[in-house]
Amino acid sequence: MKKILSLLIVIVLIAGWAFSIGGFGAGGNVADRMHLGLDMIGGVSVVLEADTDATGGELKTLMEQVQSVMEKRVNEMGLSEPVITIENENRIRIELPGAQDAQEAIETIGKTAQLNFMTTDENVVITGENVKNAVAGAYKGNQANLMGTFAIQLEFDAAGADLFAEATRKIVNRQINCTMDGYSANQILILLDGDVISDPMVSTVINSTTCEITGRFTESEAANLAALIRGGSLPVTLNEVQTEIVGPTLGMDAAQKSVIAGAIGIGLILILMIAAYRIMGVAADISLLLYILLYLWVFIAFKAVLTLPGIAGFILSIGMAVDSNVIIFSRIREEMGLGKSARVAVQSGFKRALTTIIDSQLTTVIAAVILYTFGTGSVRGFAMTLLIGIVLSVFTAVVVSQLLLQFIAETPALCKKSMFGLKKEIKDTSAEDKNGYPFMSKRKMFYIASVVLLVIGLGIGVVRGFNMGIDFTGGTSLQLNLGQHVDEAELKKYLPDTDIRDNIQYAGENNEKVILKTTQVMDNEERQALCKELQTAFGKTDEFVESAGLIGPSVGSQLKSNALKAILIASVAMLAYIAFRFEWRFGIAAIVALLHDAAMLFAFYGLFHFQMNRPFIAGLLIVIGYSINDTIVIFDRIREGMRQSKRKQEFVIDSSITACISRSIMTSVTTMLAILPLIILCGSQIRAFALPLIAGVLVGTYSSIGVASGVYFDLCRLTKKNKYKGA
Repeated sequence: MKKILSLLIVIVLIAGWAFSIGGFGAGGNVADRMHLGLDMIGGVSVVLEADTDATGGELKTLMEQVQSVMEKRVNEMGLSEPVITIENENRIRIELPGAQDAQEAIETIGKTAQLNFMTTDENVVITGENVKNAVAGAYKGNQANLMGTFAIQLEFDAAGADLFAEATRKIVNRQINCTMDGYSANQILILLDGDVISDPMVSTVINSTTCEITGRFTESEAANLAALIRGGSLPVTLNEVQTEIVGPTLGMDAAQKSVIAGAIGIGLILILMIAAYRIMGVAADISLLLYILLYLWVFIAFKAVLTLPGIAGFILSIGMAVDSNVIIFSRIREEMGLGKSARVAVQSGFKRALTTIIDSQLTTVIAAVILYTFGTGSVRGFAMTLLIGIVLSVFTAVVVSQLLLQFIAETPALCKKSMFGLKKEIKDTSAEDKNGYPFMSKRKMFYIASVVLLVIGLGIGVVRGFNMGIDFTGGTSLQLNLGQHVDEAELKKYLPDTDIRDNIQYAGENNEKVILKTTQVMDNEERQALCKELQTAFGKTDEFVESAGLIGPSVGSQLKSNALKAILIASVAMLAYIAFRFEWRFGIAAIVALLHDAAMLFAFYGLFHFQMNRPFIAGLLIVIGYSINDTIVIFDRIREGMRQSKRKQEFVIDSSITACISRSIMTSVTTMLAILPLIILCGSQIRAFALPLIAGVLVGTYSSIGVASGVYFDLCRLTKKNKYKGA
């Protein structure tokens, strides 16, 4: 049965990849079926904040109405795969991948579209809620000045038709006293967002459910106005607080580089696993390839949107997926080192590794869930890809790898110790007799090293000032393709006299691209005016603007607040879980190491002056999750050693850490192999996610070995816990 199942796994793997690459059915291959985010195919994302004092249930109802209207409005625009979600109770996020004219999209979806029909005595007759439909078409009347223009045909509901008929009757009967300059008593004003868009004369009573708006509209103007009216009136005014525009060229270029970097990272991991673990590495590679295949199709099944940060999360999850196999393989080698046969070693190795895998992965799940809860936009996509990856990695490592290794262990030609990467002679590697490096006696050196690094990094960051990006401070950013290098002096001639002149960066192979940043929040009209002036000055086409972003001050403030909440909640949740699964001293030690790693990341950014933006928050929480993962593996070995050994606690901790070092190094190397190609090949957005992950891997590995275990040992001494187990 094991042979049949193992063969079936290989067949499914080969067939699955063949279908995924070659394609089948109407949907095509896996790439054709994937839902891509706007940062990969271009488009616009805008966050609008409701200007209201409503709270609680009233606010919830209000925002649900806004969401419904926005969905109708976006659907009328004919864009594919729009994403419209409510955030932070009073905000709504609209993502429009593939929007051809991002600026026009922002103007259209951002309008409050509060449509009113009003007499010139300033009394509202009907509102947009009374309009059932609006259709744009060529003007078919006989007014000479409107020939060749377009109009909008409106259809009222029954109540609206009655109210409109009554208003026109008053006008015809001269019962209206005009109070508005520039208009007469026999006009009806049609206002959109308070602006008069049409002011037709009324010469007869209009007793009908239909009406026509004229105003010398062009075809596109009439179509946009009709779409807004069909979308309905918003129940509240919305203010633009965050905007992201990505040009299609920039997005596709970043996507291609990310895929190439991911393929390189995966290839390096596959080679490393075989080199390090021989036949077990082959089993791990089969499991890993199956993991990637399942991951892609689960992502498609959930209709999840793949973003560039999501790719970073996917690559990271591959590196962490290998960790489960590394834990298992280390245990199997230890069992074989004790003289057990391959079959028995595989069974006992999996049994001993299972608890460690579950505990370490669950703590990472806690971090990812909290990241998803408090994150927004691309950060949520990052967390979602990581969560999917953790679940699938446990399945492929525990179920698939175990089945393959059991088949290998029962095959005479494959179960030799040399095939498992062991020498022929047997060495006893049990914690009872194996002397480890004296980590506990050297723990103060680790403490001093940490304090020195923190003081230097945080000190420089405080004195020089941390490089806070506009995600935290609020502001505007623009990336423009000038087609040639333009000196700062020349560029500044066309820039407003603000801090944008002091925040000019160059990008591209020949510095032909320029990135402009300012702490001022420039609305859509201001951004358009600046871009238009630069476009005219340098004779560029419509693809001149590659990306644009806006962050309101309230968004930056809330981002910092949510980050602090996420760290505190994650710490409490992890402390509770570790205290439940281990004991409270382990929990306290793990949280101290966690806070140490978070502070180290701040010190890293302070020392090298890297910019802190939304990716920093994602990186911070994932660093915490990764660090806890590594710490749990070592704590699990210490707990096991304390149960089995009667030696001194200091000896057990030293030997346990020594036994885990090879596993920690291998996991760190595989994770970095997955991330490094992203840093080398990809753009700034992916690097912003990848850099804190690299730093976190190194710091997390160091703190698990040098800080967490030492703190646990000191806590045991302070609470007078006897250093002999059971004595």
